[in-house]
Parts: sequence; C-alpha cells; structure tokens
Amino acid sequence: MIEEQGTVVDTSAGAAVVQATRRSSCGSCGAAAGCGTSLLDRFLGRRPLLLEVDNSLDVAIGDRVIVGVPEASMLRAAAAAYLGPLAGLILGAVSGRHAPLGWLLPGAAAGSEWLSLLGGGLGFVIALLLVARYSRSLARDPRFRPVLLRREAPVAVTLTWG
Repeated sequence: MIEEQGTVVDTSAGAAVVQATRRSSCGSCGAAAGCGTSLLDRFLGRRPLLLEVDNSLDVAIGDRVIVGVPEASMLRAAAAAYLGPLAGLILGAVSGRHAPLGWLLPGAAAGSEWLSLLGGGLGFVIALLLVARYSRSLARDPRFRPVLLRREAPVAVTLTWG
C-alpha cells in the first residue's frame, strides 16, 4: 500500500475529498537540471491532487489524514498509461506500412512512409481512447480505490518564554 498525506477539504454522504500535494524525487536527483521530467515539473507546477475516498474514519474538513493507494492499481495504471499508447503507435505504424489501408484510402500504395505515419497516429489515438476507458473502469472498481488509513497525529508545539 502506497501512503500519502493529505488534508480533508470536503465531506458528504459517507465520502471525503482529500487534497494531497504531489511529491517528486527530482530534488534529490543529480540529473535534475537536464531531465525532461524535472523541466515539466517546474514549468507546469505542482497542482494538488484530489482523492475521493469512503469516509470510514468519520473525518471532518481540515483533518490531516493518511490515504493508502493499492500498489496494484498504481502498477496497472502506469503500465496502461505508458505501454498502451506506445503499443498503439508501433502497431499502427506497422499496419500502415504493410497493409495499404485500402478500406480507408483506396489506391494507396503499400509501403508508403505517409501511410506508416498515418497508421501510427491512428493507432496512438485509438490506444489513448482505450487507456481512458480502462482508467475509468479501474476508478469504479473498489479494489483499486484509495482508502483512508488513519488520522495523522497532531504536531505538539511547545512555546517557551524567555
């Protein structure tokens, strides 16, 4: 179970919305200055992540909580997000190169580079649509939803005068 800290920002009818800040390990990496992921992170900024969870701990707005995300859901989502479009692009490009897409473009010559590009683009778009559909099905499956694990212990503050 992957754990993330967050703050409850809304509650309603047995559900809670938890705001978690996305964390990155880019700050501790030696290649952060030349890395594309680090550049995107700086350019796009870190937006808060909103997670809807069952309010099993009867939390209230403002409570600090620990949310758990099943590792299997993260692995499946990552594999689908990265491998799906790549496979669609490659399969589409190969199909466009070797099958003349006669049903789409009658009279097109097999082996044309532009057919390979067209097939790759078409395969990529179809794969993205399938990944989005798969992602929605995972989100509805209760086995892959984030859960409230526990309340975060309050921080003790000691004031000294002196």
